[in-house]
Order: sequence, then structure tokens, then C-alpha cells
Amino acid sequence: MKRTLIFVAVIAVAIAGYFYYQNQAAVAVPSASVTEYLSGESSDAFSRATIPNNIEFPRDLGSHPDYQTEWWYYTGNLEGADGRPFGYQFTIFRQALAPESELAESESDWRTSQVWFAHFAISDIEGNEFYAIEKFSRGAAELAGATAEPYHVWIEDWQVEEQADGRVRMTADAGEIAIDFMLTQTRPPVLHGLGGLSQKGPTEGNASYYYSLIDQKTEGTIRIDDETFDVTGHSWKDHEYSTSVLEEGATGWDWVSLQFDNDEQNALMMFQIRRADGSIQPESSASWIQADGSNDYLRAASFDLEVTDWWTSDVTGIEYPAGWLLTIPEIGLELTGKPMMNNQEVLVSTQYWEGAVAFEGRLAGEPVTAEGYFEMTGYTAE
Repeated sequence: MKRTLIFVAVIAVAIAGYFYYQNQAAVAVPSASVTEYLSGESSDAFSRATIPNNIEFPRDLGSHPDYQTEWWYYTGNLEGADGRPFGYQFTIFRQALAPESELAESESDWRTSQVWFAHFAISDIEGNEFYAIEKFSRGAAELAGATAEPYHVWIEDWQVEEQADGRVRMTADAGEIAIDFMLTQTRPPVLHGLGGLSQKGPTEGNASYYYSLIDQKTEGTIRIDDETFDVTGHSWKDHEYSTSVLEEGATGWDWVSLQFDNDEQNALMMFQIRRADGSIQPESSASWIQADGSNDYLRAASFDLEVTDWWTSDVTGIEYPAGWLLTIPEIGLELTGKPMMNNQEVLVSTQYWEGAVAFEGRLAGEPVTAEGYFEMTGYTAE
């Protein structure tokens, strides 16, 4: 859901391929979809998300190793000084192979049950070029980790780190592409679902703790090959942690975050889990966010996402939605949207589509536009 959505749970990208893919650039054809890794069984030895209003700041900015899966998920819409548009995704994932309590005692600094990995992608909209890289490491010897005070999430030299003035610096250098951003929080955290408890299915505990920091003022640089761009814009952060899997019959999900240009500074997070019979998991939901950070919790029956166009990947042969009609009647919202460019398919050790999107339409009868990010998993080639 990151989120994933995502949920994103891109979760588990290939723990099995951890040693093979460690610190390598994106592979040409990934071996599995994200959805496959979320369709197994989760261990009863891990904690589960069951209690609303259980998120506390700053404590829960950091890591939660008693839960099986966790991610810190950043996406952003930026532009250069001349208006050239860019999008970015930077996500650090933690996946526990076993509970910390089950580790055998050892004096080795390399002892760990935690696998960490990261996805880093740049969308050069004007250049119609998409770049995606991944990195793997272990949660030992300070190679990767997350702390709350001060806030710091890292995997080797890719990191997000709180500065003395309270801003957050994000840096990642993958050779071909690099970012160096400074993010400033402008709004209070948003708790999704019921007080931060975001249900993903009817089973108790099949949920995540999920909050976002939205509309973060972002400035810095993007480098592509030997060309560096000064950029400004805004970023959206999702942080989720859980011990949950997709319910039987679920095939994938669609997740979208949108930030609006209206006076109310509205924002929307919406995810829907698709089922094999064509229905939507009833626990799918949305958050309609106000300027003060308050939000309306909307269940799946409150919204409709209709696909209006499709795009087929030349690499995987997968056909992804490439146009949408989004309606939420109870708030008077009707939007049409499309990718800022079609080819934003992330091809690392798993494959999914995640990219910059633009929407326009009407809210309570008034014209409105929005931009954000869309994530799609579970789509397969015919």
C-alpha cells in the first residue's frame, strides 16, 4: 500500500536473491512480482498491528524490528529552474527473517535477522527517461538501520538524516543517477485508517501501522550522468510497519498519493487491493486530508477508480493502466489522470510500476488540479 500500498510492500523483493543482487544495478528482466512475496504466510512470532491510535512521535519514526516488514517510502514531484519536471522515488525497506528474540547469542557484529534493501528511481519527464536502481545490505555492523532521535534511516551511503535545524537531508548516489535533497516538514503527520491502523483484510492483525508526512518542501539537486539540475518541489513520505500478507484471492494493488493546488491544500491517499474475481477488497481505503492535517477515513465503497487507458511494457510485456477516472461522490471529487510519462516501470529484482502522475477535474464544483505518485502491482503479461 506504500507503499507501499506499498503498501508497497515491495517488500520482499527477493530475500532469496539477496546475495546475488547485493549492490547491483537494475536487472533487465526481474524474476518475480512484488505480489508473490506478499502472498505467503507470516510468522506468529512477530508483533501485529491491531490497536488504533498506537503511533507515537518521535518514537515511531524509527525501526520496529518486532514486526516482520517495514518501509520508509519517499516520492516527490520536482522541477528545475526552467520548469523541467522530474519525479523521484527513494525507499528503504526492512524485512525480518526471524524475530530478534530467536537469534542465537553471538559476539559477532555481523549477527542479524534483518535484511535491508532500497529502491531509488528518477523520472526525467522531459527527457522521457526512467532510471531505477536497488541496493541490498544486512542490518548489522551499522550497514543499515533506522533511529528515531535523531531521525536517521540508511542503507550504507544512501540515507535520510535529520539535520540540526530540524530539516531532513536525503542523499543517494548510484553512479548514473544521484540526489541530494533537503526536506522541510510543513504539516503535521497524517494517520491513515483508524488512528494509524490501516486494515488490509478481514483477518485481525492483517493490517499495518501507517502514517504520512505530506507536502514536504523539497530543494536540492538531481544528477543524471554528468548533468546536474537544481530542483524544487514537494515530497510525500509513507512509513508503514506490519506483519501481514495479502488475503487469499488478492492479486495486487493500486496506490495513489495526490497533492492539490487549491486554497484548502487538500491531499489524497488511496489504495485498492484487487481480487481475482474482479472485485476490490472491502478493507481498501482512502484518506482525504485537510490543510491542518485532519483527514476523513473513506472505505472502499466510497470511491471508484476506473481505468481509461493502457500501456504495454516493451521489456516485460505487462499491460499497465495509463489513464484513470477517480470519483469520490461524498466529497464531490471527480478527476481524470494519467502518467507524466508511460515508462515508469521499476525493473529490479521484482517488477512493478511506480511513477509521477497528474490529475485534473472538479472538487465541489470548482476546477482543481493535482500531482503525485501512482503505484501498481500484480499486473501480468497476457
